[in-house]
Amino acid sequence: METADQLASVGTFQVLKLPLGFIRVLEWLFAIFAFATCGGYSGQLRVSVDCMEKASSNLSIGIDFAYPFRLYQVSFEAPVCEGIRRERVFLTGDYSSSAEFFVTIAVFAFLYSLVATIVYIFFQNKYRENNRGPLIDFIVTVVFSFMWLVSSSAWAKALSDVKLATDPDEVQLLISACKTQTNKCGSLHGARWSGLNTSVAFGFLNFVLWAGNIWFVFKETGWHKGAARLAGGPSEKQAGTFTQEPYNQGSFDQTGSYNTQGNLGQPSEYSQVGGPTSYSNQM
Repeated sequence: METADQLASVGTFQVLKLPLGFIRVLEWLFAIFAFATCGGYSGQLRVSVDCMEKASSNLSIGIDFAYPFRLYQVSFEAPVCEGIRRERVFLTGDYSSSAEFFVTIAVFAFLYSLVATIVYIFFQNKYRENNRGPLIDFIVTVVFSFMWLVSSSAWAKALSDVKLATDPDEVQLLISACKTQTNKCGSLHGARWSGLNTSVAFGFLNFVLWAGNIWFVFKETGWHKGAARLAGGPSEKQAGTFTQEPYNQGSFDQTGSYNTQGNLGQPSEYSQVGGPTSYSNQM
């Protein structure tokens, strides 16, 4: 308990109220949902084969499949409808690459978000030292944003193919007994896809979170601070120039040679210098 109290006293939990820390927590949470809904999936579909010889029929054939969706390894036994002989039928397709890629990105995103949150809370000084922490954080955030978009798009396409390959109507075409018109084949129920649909939704939601967090991480880098200084430099210089204008104008007016209104208001000086006054005295 003493160690936990010391860590709590040292940590700066206020960062979790800021967008930088709060979004990291959401990324950590949604990454769990993404790989849990995809990696933990298992489904089943059922078809029936009603042979003309009723003794050979099987009206409830269960076909189980699960992550990582190597469907070519999934097999089931179906009646041939010729005596009591049975055949082993395999599904078609291998969608493990897209599914495993999606889960891998989700797991690594979960780990990085967890580590980044800990660094924000307990090691802020080390994080901001020499600007290395924000720069690394910014680059990793950009990379994960791109990887989330790629993996979610690939998994969405693979999921569409998995649904087609496990459609009971498509599976019936793989059974030789169903190709005979005297036999009747049907589908009892298909697999439930709510979990996998949720995984795709969480994948794109993670992309939105990571892409949106790019700006908040960028604000912590020296690139943003340097650009802010460059943008603020000319404006400050112009502001200083404008404040000096009244002083310069006032000093320029004190010369007497430019202020014509002041000269016009002194007729005695004009009469002493002008030629017409001297001509009248001679007359």
